[in-house]
Amino acid sequence: MKNLTLAKNAGFCFGVKRAVDKVLDLQKTYNKRIYTLGPLIHNNDVVEYLKENNIFPIKIEDINELNNNDVVVIRSHGVSPMVINTLSKNNLIIEDATCPHVSKIHKKVKEFKDLGYTIIIVGDKSHPEVVGINGWSNEEAIVTKCGEDLDEFNLKGKVCLVSQTTEKKENWTKVVNKLESMKIEFTSFNTICNATSVRQESANEVSESADLMVVIGGYDSSNTTKLYEICKANCENTIHVENAGEIPDDISNSNYITNIGVTAGASTPDWIIKEAIIKMSENKVVEQNEQLAYMNENDVDFSIGDVVSGEIISMSNNEAFINIGYKKDGKLPLSEVTKEIGLTMMDFFKINDEITAKVIRLSDSDGYVVLSRIEIARDKAYEELEKAYEGKETIEIELVEAVKGGIIARFKGVRVFLPASHVELFHVDDLKEYIGKVVPVKIIEFKAERKGTKIVASRRSLLQTEKIKNEEKAWETLETGLVVEGSVKRLTNFGAFVEVNGIDGLLHVSELSWGRIDKASDILKVGDKINVYVIEANKETKKLSLSIKKLTSNPWNNIVEKYPVGNIVLGKVVRFSNFGAFIELEPGVDGLVHISEISHKRIEKSSDVLTLNETIKAKILSVAEESKKIGLSIKEAEEI
Repeated sequence: MKNLTLAKNAGFCFGVKRAVDKVLDLQKTYNKRIYTLGPLIHNNDVVEYLKENNIFPIKIEDINELNNNDVVVIRSHGVSPMVINTLSKNNLIIEDATCPHVSKIHKKVKEFKDLGYTIIIVGDKSHPEVVGINGWSNEEAIVTKCGEDLDEFNLKGKVCLVSQTTEKKENWTKVVNKLESMKIEFTSFNTICNATSVRQESANEVSESADLMVVIGGYDSSNTTKLYEICKANCENTIHVENAGEIPDDISNSNYITNIGVTAGASTPDWIIKEAIIKMSENKVVEQNEQLAYMNENDVDFSIGDVVSGEIISMSNNEAFINIGYKKDGKLPLSEVTKEIGLTMMDFFKINDEITAKVIRLSDSDGYVVLSRIEIARDKAYEELEKAYEGKETIEIELVEAVKGGIIARFKGVRVFLPASHVELFHVDDLKEYIGKVVPVKIIEFKAERKGTKIVASRRSLLQTEKIKNEEKAWETLETGLVVEGSVKRLTNFGAFVEVNGIDGLLHVSELSWGRIDKASDILKVGDKINVYVIEANKETKKLSLSIKKLTSNPWNNIVEKYPVGNIVLGKVVRFSNFGAFIELEPGVDGLVHISEISHKRIEKSSDVLTLNETIKAKILSVAEESKKIGLSIKEAEEI
């Protein structure tokens, strides 16, 4: 029984697949012959297949033979600016299928060339991709395979190092080490395509345990040649074929071959790999072949909202690229990881990290599948919110914006609405005071609607529960006769409500002072901290009565001793009556001057000669402690 193992990453890379799909779509769009600038990919079978679909390669030197508005496709290797200009001058329709990875190299090379850097490219000088990259350096780049020839160049100033996307990692490392040993100041961008490096690693792994290694791909394909070299180093019995027809017929019957390994270059389509596997497999039923099943799984397209997992293969400050086991790589923008400013991808991930993300776009302008971590977090947040709603659990939300009717809040990126009536136990005039706070709430509504999920929270229910608990504790500490500190919460016509240990007590206007006070606002304001005397603390009826005046002695105590009859006293006119005027001797103690005792002259009413708040002298005529009455005379005080 032969064991047949297909390398996990084999066949069409994203850039090549993208180019093939593009030209096939263009042929349908234009419905005429399509030309590719050189063979679209280094695979004769695919080139022949494209010809059958009216897609033909053409050399640059034959461009002049084309007619106006003929369609020319720039293949995935890319070309120089000079070639693009030539195509434009010939009035040709240019369709660019340059691999996005290669396009990024072009931009880097131009950027650093314009800054005065010497450009060094690690790769094969004659390879069309390298030729194209060099064009963006004004044809002045140094091309080296492994750095051994760099001593021949008089390197001065700053150097920018890039690589052919299909180059081997070991060659890149050799060039980097060489520049370091030469003490050259250089900036490096490892532009080896992740598909190349991952494919090489997979081929290396499979070939280490193979008795026979089959490498499938075009003979002109650079990346396939490198795969062959890697496999050959591990397995002496390695062969390079372009298709199934070149595989020896007797492989399946060979007794000394037990483990057969298979890999394929980036320009090798799945159907060629499948034909090769079927030819070598003892089981010819495709559906029962595990390796083909694996490939078929990878042919499945993603849909928006799918959750995928993969390994980070390259990263910059603002984005990460993930191998998601698909014909396209995934791209994770920083904006889909965090909304915080000042952070980079390196603050969250590192190369080779395994991550899970959600598909939010099937293909951006560069052909990547765009992924989001924020949407994964949002989904989890919705689950937590729904669980909190169903289980009546408490969660914390951040209050971010005051709007009409309430506050917009966030829970792990999900919008939650907190109605104004549920912010406090009392009415709040200015909701903006709460913005920026993190508060505990209960979810009181969770409803999936057509426009989105409606989530409503309440803080009031928690505050009410907390208030009840605090009140229970407070009632245990309150009793008649205690003096406690309270805070003035509300003022009314009949007094003030004062909060004592979370309980609202009534401080009646009559308990504000021994003196006469018309309304509480005359001496108190909201927010005042005051000491009060507990007149009554009834836990059953929840009645708490308070007093300020009881904190001072009754001014009528020992009134006879304080105000001896016959003495002159200074007082203030505080009110009038039909029969005279009342004079305040001290807060809480008023004396009456009968109208007959105001003046020696006959007067109709006391206000004819007296005014409110006027200070006058009067003689004490009588003092009755029990009835709390003091008789005064103004006219007798004047006679003295």
